[in-house]
Amino acid sequence: MIRLLIADDQAVVRAGLSVILGAEPDIEVVGEAIDGADAVRLARELRPDLICMDIRMPGMDGIAATRTITADPELDADVLILTTFDVDADVFAALEAGAAGFLLKGADEATLLAAIRSVAAGEGTLDQRLTRRILREFSERRREAPAATMAPAESPLTDREFEVLDLLAQGLSNAEIADRLFVEPTTVKYHLAGLLQKTGARDRLQAVLWGIRAGLVDPR
Repeated sequence: MIRLLIADDQAVVRAGLSVILGAEPDIEVVGEAIDGADAVRLARELRPDLICMDIRMPGMDGIAATRTITADPELDADVLILTTFDVDADVFAALEAGAAGFLLKGADEATLLAAIRSVAAGEGTLDQRLTRRILREFSERRREAPAATMAPAESPLTDREFEVLDLLAQGLSNAEIADRLFVEPTTVKYHLAGLLQKTGARDRLQAVLWGIRAGLVDPR
């Protein structure tokens, strides 16, 4: 069961999401937050598995709330950003804050449910209209202001984990990676688990960002 917290300053949005998501047999809506500060408070009180977080809210916004929640070692909640605005700066800020996914509110119900289940499973998600553009932009920003990089041989990853990371950066799913590497999907999950443990990433999306920052992968 996915214990879900909804954070949005619009009551009609909270109510609509609660009805849609609460009707699913594997999702329990445990609370509704009216702003970022409320989301942080309820996350600590209710201990949800996942938070659907709006960005633009009065007071503490969704970015600040996400940063606070993901930085708290006592919380194990993933954050899926749901927003009306397709603004690159918002996407970058959300991912840098530790969000596991980013989805536009215009997405249909099936896409929303798939995103929630993907994030809850530790796979992360980005709206398909944003994925490649955002990862390419992260890569370009790293080039403009290079941080410390490492050679593949210096990384803690095995050769196979590095291959999985490179394919993740290309936007491939577990099944597509399995086909590319001629292995079973369960084998991909095994290597992905090792990759997440070694990088300290919460999900596959944050692992890709780690690889970009380290200069190990190039989504272009």
